[in-house]
Amino acid sequence: MKLGVLLEAVAVRRLVGFEDQIIDSIHYDSRTVTPGGLFVAIQGQRYDGYTYIEEAIEKGAVAIVTEKLWSGPPWISMAQVEDVRRALAAISSAFYGDPSRELCMIGITGTNGKTTTAYLIESILNAAGFKVGVIGTINYRFGRETFTSQVTTPESLDLMRMLRRMADSGTTHVVLEVSSHALDLHRVAFCEFDVGIFTNFSRDHLDYHGDMETYWQCKRRLCVEHLGVGSKQGRATAVINWDDPRGRELFTEISVPCLRVGLSDECEIRAQNINFTVAGTSGRVRTPKGDFEFTSSLVGNHNVNNILSATGVAMALGIPTQIIQKGIRDLQGVPGRLECVANGLGLSVFVDYAHTPGALENVLTVLRGLTSGRVITVFGCGGDRDQDKRPMMGTIAGRLSDLVVVTSDNPRTEAPEVILAGIVEGIAAVQSHQYELHELGKGFGPRGYAVEPDRRKAIALGLGAATAGDTVLIAGKGHETYQVIGEKTVPFDDRVEARRVLEKLAVSSRQ
Repeated sequence: MKLGVLLEAVAVRRLVGFEDQIIDSIHYDSRTVTPGGLFVAIQGQRYDGYTYIEEAIEKGAVAIVTEKLWSGPPWISMAQVEDVRRALAAISSAFYGDPSRELCMIGITGTNGKTTTAYLIESILNAAGFKVGVIGTINYRFGRETFTSQVTTPESLDLMRMLRRMADSGTTHVVLEVSSHALDLHRVAFCEFDVGIFTNFSRDHLDYHGDMETYWQCKRRLCVEHLGVGSKQGRATAVINWDDPRGRELFTEISVPCLRVGLSDECEIRAQNINFTVAGTSGRVRTPKGDFEFTSSLVGNHNVNNILSATGVAMALGIPTQIIQKGIRDLQGVPGRLECVANGLGLSVFVDYAHTPGALENVLTVLRGLTSGRVITVFGCGGDRDQDKRPMMGTIAGRLSDLVVVTSDNPRTEAPEVILAGIVEGIAAVQSHQYELHELGKGFGPRGYAVEPDRRKAIALGLGAATAGDTVLIAGKGHETYQVIGEKTVPFDDRVEARRVLEKLAVSSRQ
């Protein structure tokens, strides 16, 4: 494809070279450059692509896109642009033939609930007979192909490449989790959406955004700026969680048709007669096209909101209520989202991804209301991330748990003891008793907490302190199969560790 064609949707400040230069490939990582390629020098969190232009040329790049003025050999074309990340998105979409225009694109944003809502939508669309692709936190998948996700929303080049593969494979609908980072970094620019969903808004990623208002300004962009544009102008729909105060604010800013979901009578799609058990949720959904009863293996009130959001998407796409009902029923769980770890000890053991104050409070509130015994929580907070949420999450865990075992999550390059101290600060505000680790070998009495930096040992402590009728929540990592310690990533899966401990406890109980 000619360079000039790729740059048609880009705000170019200066072009030096040849508009008719043929471009064979696009790259933002100099290590991947191949002869005939175009290198887009984006600024990353750790590295500036501008400093790798020479390396890209050595590997065969014939054209460069950059925000900073650059001069090089006369046979290398250079486009200086206003916004290099937005340029990367425009170039990527053009290079891969604007694939989002050929697909029904469903974008989901919000602090919590994106992954579960994506799984619900996928299940409903499958029930309706569509061929579905999903791009999100757990993985990227379509047809028989599954790819490990490095980030929730891929870089624009990777996203457009994958959308082209999906479209060419016969995929009809794509469900895309859209992170605040992706919106801020223009990863979904030039991606044309049919439906945009807002799930909720609470504290997260302030290590990146700095403050809640900046974070919100990113989140709102999906429904305010990315719906009803391009070839899909006049046929996009927003689905908004009306129970969230920010959802009500967002409703006033949206220019496309909007479906409100929640428990209020004002909502076009709302839930009634809800019944919760440790095995799942049931109730009735009211919609403009008729009511239906639902049963779901998903547990908790926050999952009712996710079910309603998925129903809103299905309504926007004209899917009949009986198909929606089937899709909700067919989904038997989401990896690492209140995922139950079976055992014969009479314990309710759950692994959940809750790593924000809002998510942890939602999950613990649900479990507190369902358990017949005590609630034991094993959790930590990630290193090199928002430090202020640590005492907040400690207070939430301490208030809603009978025992909290504070441990490492992904400490990354931060000292684990510093992270744990921040959490304990919050717990100590609501629980005064700290257990020594050896005391928990015989269970525990009064409400309290313990500190064990080793996550494997912490899981064993929490499960070992439980008795029949208790509920144990292992929170923070969910589906993750690794732990990041320093610069190393090591294998670790909360579910595997919990099963290992439970098997040992089961053997001991029979002796």
